Order: sequence, then C-alpha cells, then structure tokens
Amino acid sequence: MMNREDRIKEIIAKLTLEEKVSQLSYDAPAVEHAGIPKYNWWNECLHGVARAGLATVFPQAIALAATFDEDFIRKVAEAISDEGRAKYNEAVKQGNRSQYYGLTFWTPNINIFRDPRWGRGQETYGEDPYLTGRIGLAFMKGLQGDDPERLKVAACAKHYAVHSGPEKLRHVFNALVSKKDLFETYLPAFKLLVENGVEAVMGAYNRTLGEPCGGSTYLLKEILRGKWGFKGHVTSDCWAIRDFHEYHKVTKSPEESAAMALNAGCDLNCGCTYPLLTVSHKKGLVTEAAIDTALARLLRTRFKLGLFDPPERDPYAKLGKDVINCEKHRTLALEAARKSIVLLRNEKQADGSPLLPLDDSAKRILLIGPAAANVHTLLANYYGMSSRLVTILEGLTNKVKDKPAINFEYRQGSLMYEEVHLGFQAFGAAGHDDAPLYGLDGTDVVIACYGLDGAMEGEEGDAIASDSNGDRDAIELPPWQLNFLRRVRKAGKKVILILTGGSPIAFPDDLADAILFAWYPGEQGGNAVADIIFGDVNPSGKLPITFPQSTAQLPPYEDYAMKGRTYRYMTEKPLYPFGFGLSYSGVRFDSLELSAVSIAPGKQIMAAVTVTNTGSRDAEETVQIYVSRDDRTADDPITSLKAFRRAALPAGKTARIEIELDAAAFESVNAEGDYILAPGVYTVTAANAAPLPVSVEKGAARPVSAKITV
Repeated sequence: MMNREDRIKEIIAKLTLEEKVSQLSYDAPAVEHAGIPKYNWWNECLHGVARAGLATVFPQAIALAATFDEDFIRKVAEAISDEGRAKYNEAVKQGNRSQYYGLTFWTPNINIFRDPRWGRGQETYGEDPYLTGRIGLAFMKGLQGDDPERLKVAACAKHYAVHSGPEKLRHVFNALVSKKDLFETYLPAFKLLVENGVEAVMGAYNRTLGEPCGGSTYLLKEILRGKWGFKGHVTSDCWAIRDFHEYHKVTKSPEESAAMALNAGCDLNCGCTYPLLTVSHKKGLVTEAAIDTALARLLRTRFKLGLFDPPERDPYAKLGKDVINCEKHRTLALEAARKSIVLLRNEKQADGSPLLPLDDSAKRILLIGPAAANVHTLLANYYGMSSRLVTILEGLTNKVKDKPAINFEYRQGSLMYEEVHLGFQAFGAAGHDDAPLYGLDGTDVVIACYGLDGAMEGEEGDAIASDSNGDRDAIELPPWQLNFLRRVRKAGKKVILILTGGSPIAFPDDLADAILFAWYPGEQGGNAVADIIFGDVNPSGKLPITFPQSTAQLPPYEDYAMKGRTYRYMTEKPLYPFGFGLSYSGVRFDSLELSAVSIAPGKQIMAAVTVTNTGSRDAEETVQIYVSRDDRTADDPITSLKAFRRAALPAGKTARIEIELDAAAFESVNAEGDYILAPGVYTVTAANAAPLPVSVEKGAARPVSAKITV
C-alpha cells in the first residue's frame, strides 16, 4: 500500500495550478478526478461544538480555566470531540459538507488576557502564560487524541501572536512588544502546544512588530517553523489577509497580499484572497513549489483525520447522534460549572457563621436581577444550542421545590443594559432614589444576579450592547446596576450577589455579604449556582485573572508592555488576586519542603506541600506553586505561577502533595528574547492564591515558602 507522503505527492501531481489554488481556501471544492472530496475547514468548539445546532454547552473557556484542573479539562475536550466526530459522521451521511461540520476546529484561543477591557478575553484561559499553556494543552489533547498520525479532530492554537485588543482596531493595529515580553508572556503557550503536536496555528488580525501576523516572516518562518519546528498547517484568521492591503497598507493589491501570506508560511486562507494566487503566480510573486508546499501540509492534515480512508478504517465511525448532548455530557457540563464558580466573599453574620451556604433560617428568599433569567449569561460566545439551558432562576426554583418551608420569589428589579426607572417600578414604586422597595418587606435573604452577558462584551460585531466593538471602556459594574444594588443594600437585608461575565468586574467590596462569580457557566449553570448556594457543592473555582479595583489601575489599553499588568507585574493592590477563590472549608498550608537546596540546568526537584482542611466539609483545593527571583531586575516578573495541583481534601484531614519542578521553572528571558537560567537565590512559594498581602486579607491561606539556589 502506498504510504501517506507518496499519496500526497500523487494527488498534487494530478492537479492543475488552478485546482491547487482552490484547495488553499477554507471552502475547498471537490476535485473528483484526483479523489479529493469537498471540505470546509471552518469549525468552532470553544466550549462545545458551536454553530451547528444541538450540542452540549460547557462553561466558557475562561470558566474552564478557573477549574485549574488539567485532567478534567481533557475530559471536557474529549466529550466535545466525540460530539464533533458524531456531527461530522451524521452530516456526511446526508451529503452535508458545509461550514461548521468539518473536523478542523479553530480552538483553543491561547492569547494572554493582558487587559480586562478586551471583550474576547472570555475566550482565553486568563492572564498567566503557564496556566494558559497547561489548560490549552489539556484541551488540545482532548480534541486530537494521543495518536499524532491519526487525529480524532484537529485543534488550532490561535491567535498567533500578541493579540488581545482593542477589538475596534484589530484590523489596523500594530502591537509593539519587547522581545522579553514576547517570549516570556505572549509566546510560551503557543510554544508548548507546538512542541506537543498541535495540528494547526491561526495567525492574528493585527500586525506585530510591523508585520501582519498572517504574513510575518519573523513569527511564521523564524520562530514557528524555525525555532520550534512546527510541522502542521497555518491558517489565516477570517478575511485577515484582505486586511494587508485594505487596512494595514503593507501591500497594494490582493495578489500581493496573497503572495506575502503564502511566502511567509500561511497555508490556508479563511477569506477571499487566496483565489488571487493564480494572478500572483503569473506576476512571479509566488512559485508553484510554494503552492505545492502549502497544499501538501493541508492534505497531510486531511489524511491524519482519515478523510481519504474508507469508512471501515475509521475508528470513530460509530460515534452517532446519540452521543450529542447525551446525559453523560450534560452531567459533565454540570460538573464543569460547579468546579469553575468562584466564591469571592462570604462574610460572617451576627451569630458568627458565614452567610453561605444558606441554611433553614432563610425562610423568605427574594431573587432579583436581570441576569437571573437571561440565557445569554449561560451561552457566552461561539456557542452551540441546547434544549436544556438552565438559568439561575430555574436552578434555584428546582432546588427549593422540595423545601416547602421556603417562600421563594423572583422580580427582575432592573434591566441589564441601561439605566431606567423600571427597576423601582418592579418593587411597586417609581421615579426617585428614595422610593421604598416594597418587595423587600419580610425578606430574609436577597439573591441579586447582575454583571455582564454576551451582548455587553465579546468579539467585534457580536456584542450589540457594547459601545466599543465588543470591548468595555470601563471594567466597573455598570452604574445603573450598581446604583440599584446600593439601594437594596441600604435596605439592610442580607445580600448574596451572583455576578456573571467573562472578564473582571470592579465593584465595592462591601456590596454584598456573599459574592459568587459564575462566569458564563454553560447549559447547567443555574443548577450549579443553586448547588453551591444551598451547600450541596463546596465551591472550588479560582480566578485565572486578576480583578483590579478600578479602570484607573490599568495601563493604556493599546500599550502591550507587561509593566503594571497582571499579578506578575502589577504593583498596585487589586480587588481580588489571580488564583483566588474561597470555599466553605478552612485551609491551612503547614509547610513546603524542597528535595534539594539547589538546581542545575536539565534537573528536577520535588516540592512537597503539607496542607490541612481545617473545616467540617470535604473540599477540593488548588495548591499553586510560585517562583520569584530574589535579586530580580525591574523588568522581571514579581512572581510567576510554575505549577499547580487540584487535590481532594477530606474534612479535618492533612495531605502531603508532591509537585515536580524542573529547571525551566526558574528560567527567565533576557532583552534579546533568549531563555536563561540566571544564577542566584530563588523563593518557591506554595499558596492557594497569588502570594500577595491582599490574598490573605481576602481570606486565602497564608502561603509557605522555601529558598533554592540556581
């Protein structure tokens, strides 16, 4: 039997130049005489198979990162790839080879969420390069499987590189970044996925250091294929190559733009420009050999997916419609939501006990807020469709239906998007700030659901309630929501605030007795919120991004320097730190022991952390390991996450958790962009939030540290 590479050469040899070019666009037509079926490369599965009807809707990507659980994230991605294969199988049976039914998924988004104003930050795994890499790698492996020669589906690392807004400038913007920040913050996750076999990489819309990312010799040739040895294919973002001449003005015509992208190493065009490669070739701007190289890479991916094999050789042929949004996957979506929700605040009441979880003393509960019955707070962006979307209102109603002693009421209270007086009317009085809130009389606890939804933040063109093309000009809770909540708070009732959204929200810390950040929690989000509020689940999510106190704490949005950004470089006190998240159990870190007092290049050490659950409930806690260089330069990170482990801690028990660190955990990047292992003393810290004074103030465990010499 002819091997794969020979088959690829044979196919290419049968094609005319025009036929070759036709295969370099995302909507590749069939070429029957060469045995090439029609194929559309464009598919999405950010948190479930998207835009193709029924699918399990998992929590948004930023919420998945909040689980800090690599093994679990792989399970989620495996479920998604099951549904992706099943949808493909069913579509092929019906002769449907259209967009959103292929096996090449343009996921995960491993950009760094460097600024909380970015509307697409919700698609990422947060602000930290290490966490982003580990969660991204787990998701990639869950999609692709373990056999590099036989892909379950193909994953795509995007958007390469240095891409995180502003959305309204993404087609014209030039991201200027130092080589230190480039290699220390923006590229590590891409490097990790490439080294572990990600099949595709997508270029970003913007320019980086002057070159359009999809046509950058520096990014694509020198780094991606040169330094990292990437063997897969590169795709453009959609219609990004057209931006070369229309917006970036680095070329003068479509054929010049097509040539620039192809010659730099972009193999596939999502857009309308690559058909002009025939003109580029006639003008001598590209060679047929370059076209053949790109086509060979694309055919190689299709062969790995088994698209040229007979059905009997397909190990995934039995995956059918019964797996799509099946009970097993819905249960997994519920578990994902439970694991991702972050408890930010849980103040003690007059009797000394915290407000959450609610006990039998809460006889009359009033649910208010526009996020309570809003399915858009479940879906986020790039979503599939489920017939079982459980809102917070529905989840809480399900929970109290077997508690007849509880009087449970719901009133919307105010609107999501703009300040109006309807909020006061909902309680029986309107028109002024001192109007009485009649609905609160006799209420024991108010559960207030506010925050953001997909109309307020997201990708350019999708967030229809955003004034900034999907971004947010300010990170504060919208003022009309804040004003209403202040009136509720002023009434003297116990308040549980549930915030939805995909990015940090700044708000007064004393706005509520208890605060849950629910993200965009997917189809089972309402049930997960109810499980946590009533104590059936102990919250365990951790923030994958710092919550600043205000917009004023942020550097200029268009500045891509990391100075002052994220927990690694921020010197001001945040509202909530990276890695933070409370539970209903007390946690104490007792000691950190390192297996050696020094480490050399290529070696490893073991960090043994002793941690105790001091509470009366079983818990899951995330042990986070941070490394700081004692004599760091002003440009080095203050501290950096280098390992984490989510562990089950039975009530009242102590566990010894061992985590391996290799010498790379102590590396830094110099001004030239080279990774170096600088000699000196380093501090290794074990904690359950970034080791900042504010972490302990907010209720995180006191960290423990040890020194090591490099």
